[in-house]
Amino acid sequence: MAKEEKAVKDSKVKNWFNGLKAEFKKIIWPDKTTLAKQTGTVIVVSIILGVIIAMLDFVFQYGIDILVNVSF
Repeated sequence: MAKEEKAVKDSKVKNWFNGLKAEFKKIIWPDKTTLAKQTGTVIVVSIILGVIIAMLDFVFQYGIDILVNVSF
């Protein structure tokens, strides 16, 4: 009984690795120019979003400071 279970387990592991190998063969890696363009785009968008978030943070902080320091 134990040999059959081990054989089934080994078969499952072997099938999993064979499937993994087949999936890796399907991967299409980008060329250097495509990779450079996409990397540049990600960097530019990240910087723009960072600036927008920093500006919103500054505006909200300024507004909260005004509201907190208002004296009646």
